[in-house]
Amino acid sequence: MGSLNVIPSKTDPFTLLAELERQCKQCAEGLPAQEEVVELWNGIGFELAGRKYVIPMGEVGEILHIPRFTQVPGVKSWMNGVANVRGRLLPIMDLAQFFGLTGATRTNRDRRVLIVEREDVFSGLIVDSVHGMQYFPTDSYQQSAQDIPSAIRPFIKGQYTKNDEVWTVFSPFLLIEAPSFVDVAQW
Repeated sequence: MGSLNVIPSKTDPFTLLAELERQCKQCAEGLPAQEEVVELWNGIGFELAGRKYVIPMGEVGEILHIPRFTQVPGVKSWMNGVANVRGRLLPIMDLAQFFGLTGATRTNRDRRVLIVEREDVFSGLIVDSVHGMQYFPTDSYQQSAQDIPSAIRPFIKGQYTKNDEVWTVFSPFLLIEAPSFVDVAQW
């Protein structure tokens, strides 16, 4: 940055101001470049049977490692059991089994439970892995999702694309409203 030159005091005021303006312009730095603001949508990313999904923020209350649970007799195979989570009984459901999906290598080390709570429903959904918070430009949203297994399709709200990867928007709130999800009795 330059310094201002001393102007002789016997100069008329107009010349003094003009010289001061010239020197200020010489020393001035340019404004920062204006960057384009990109509006983002965010959610919790997870994987199920080799496919990436994202749940809207607000539809997942908590993410846990699979807790110890007690099996319940007479329930469907995708209902793994119930766990005590901070004094509350949490039904633990295997989401891949519920949808009849296979194909992913699932170890308990990587698997997580997504806790969904809405009104009087409190459920834990086991997924293959969780990818944490995901951010997507809102202009990458597509209302229709491609190549979705038919069992999952009613619970899908479109998809986002980021880094050439497709993330399908899955709504657990739609899932817990489905009669097939709350009907866990085997008979």
